[in-house]
Amino acid sequence: MNRRDFLKSALTFAALAPLAKLQAKSGADGDKSSDIVSGPGITRRHYKNTSMTLPLLGFGCMRLPRLSPDKPEIDFTTAAKMVDMAMKAGCNYFDTAYMYHSGLSERFLGEALKKYSRDSYYLTDKMPVWFAKSASDLEKIFNEQLKRCQTDYFDFYMLHSLDENHWSKAQKFHAYEFLEKMKSRGKIRKLGFSFHDKPEVLQKIISGGSWDFAQIQLNYLDWDLYRSREQYEILTRAGIPVIVMEPLRGGALATLSPEAEAILKKTDPQASCAAWALRYVGSLPNVLCILSGMTLPEHVEDNLRTFTPFKPLTDNERKVLNEALAAYRKCLAIPCTACRYCMPCPVGVEIPKIFGIYNQYKVSDNRWMFNKNYYAIDEDSRASACVDCGACLKKCPQKLDIPNLMKQIAGEFK
Repeated sequence: MNRRDFLKSALTFAALAPLAKLQAKSGADGDKSSDIVSGPGITRRHYKNTSMTLPLLGFGCMRLPRLSPDKPEIDFTTAAKMVDMAMKAGCNYFDTAYMYHSGLSERFLGEALKKYSRDSYYLTDKMPVWFAKSASDLEKIFNEQLKRCQTDYFDFYMLHSLDENHWSKAQKFHAYEFLEKMKSRGKIRKLGFSFHDKPEVLQKIISGGSWDFAQIQLNYLDWDLYRSREQYEILTRAGIPVIVMEPLRGGALATLSPEAEAILKKTDPQASCAAWALRYVGSLPNVLCILSGMTLPEHVEDNLRTFTPFKPLTDNERKVLNEALAAYRKCLAIPCTACRYCMPCPVGVEIPKIFGIYNQYKVSDNRWMFNKNYYAIDEDSRASACVDCGACLKKCPQKLDIPNLMKQIAGEFK
């Protein structure tokens, strides 16, 4: 099947997929759609051939509002308001991880969700095998996560950020077997993995276990650039539902270049750039849930509009989006998603912040603003402070050559 036929079939399937909210009460297969949706709700999709449904929009908790931009502490009041907005609309899938907000994301969700009945929302967490020094550490981390989240079980649970190295360590510590044991005890309902590597590695991981789902990076920029298409097709052929992370590529696709944004606005003046990106991903039929890392209440509102109800892209809209992508590609500098896995830098370089400032400069061509934002960073934390230690190279899911990129940026500022 060529790309055009594949996309057309995906679009057709998505258009025919069940979009209305289900009325059934929470059942044995874990459906949690009924108690939190009143009136026309958010579009939901079935998990395989069961009555279990997930909201097509999931709430990613890696980029919650902060009290200070440079510190991990969460603005609890604002973030809790956002959770309440999501729950009221039927967006009841929440994704966190051990290191998000330096561990505060899990604790926040434990507090923010405790006023809701446990059978009214889906809670997702992940096992970071790189934190483990021995196999016994896996159970310590898992139990700590349960305690932080104030729960007895996770609805969805993953081996976190698997690449070839992390998968090798997971095998060494028998991480899959440990999590299968937790699943047999009812502490995990659905077991999967999140993935950051080449399609060839993905195939190895699929063969290494019986997986309920997988989470991959997918958006219209990475469909070819990051080989997301190949990953999606591999999982689809294997019968594994896909949960999508980085649909906006760390927010980059929410604010495009002026030329690219103008192309989209001409077709639909009311739609945000983020809505276009989310609709692209949601038009794929094997996508079960799309995570959006929402930082402001306005993000929640805009995303809920996009998914209540969800409308797949038309053939004409897909052509428009391809035209906008071509315009945006001309300005793209560094494909950083601001995941912050590279942080903290051993010498204090503000890696994601520098890349964000630099990308914004390349998109806007506003040198004055670039200088202002760059020199607002402490001198010891600028690109020129990089000592090429290589610590970040092992952590970056995008496999960016961060030390050389820092040299490049520092050179532009001399």
